[in-house]
Amino acid sequence: MTMIEPLPETALILETERLRLTPLSPDDLDIAQRVLCDPRVMHYVSDEMTPEAVVSHMKDAVKRGAGGRIGIWCITRKDTGEKIGDGVLTPVPIDEDDTDWTQVVPDAYPQSQIEVGYLFVPEAWGRGFATETCARLLRFAFEMTDLPEVVATTDPENVNSQHVLKKCGMRSIGRKRAYGYDDVEWLEVTREEWNAQASNQ
Repeated sequence: MTMIEPLPETALILETERLRLTPLSPDDLDIAQRVLCDPRVMHYVSDEMTPEAVVSHMKDAVKRGAGGRIGIWCITRKDTGEKIGDGVLTPVPIDEDDTDWTQVVPDAYPQSQIEVGYLFVPEAWGRGFATETCARLLRFAFEMTDLPEVVATTDPENVNSQHVLKKCGMRSIGRKRAYGYDDVEWLEVTREEWNAQASNQ
């Protein structure tokens, strides 16, 4: 089996015009609690968590797989230095209601398909930050990993998020099972599709 070359920490710091994405660390408990404990943020995701549950969750949330390429990033605004949310490239669960963190190991890719996702504090909504984050994570996925495709899953009613994902080049593939539900909206973009889109920009 081929060993996966770990990426240097600097290669995991992702920049956009307005945002800086850095691998989630224990120091990011503050923003994790702000998003995961807010029922407005979690409305289409799951029940909000308690602050104590987020503390326990952080031991998994800071894990990185495939030489650092798979995991969660903390999103910070460059102009204010404020943490405003997180972005993910993590294995999508099918029958469970949460990510299978046992698949996130340093020297291998997860067995499950990898999904892109994001959560933002309400104050950051409606400013294009989700589109900026999603586009950057997809670019990272296809430039720095061996993934053949990236998927996304949303609540069928979360049309705003579906719009963001489609704007970033993903296409709907219908409703399938994920997170223990049978009617989850799935989107996808393959490496070939992303390369074709990138060459046309």
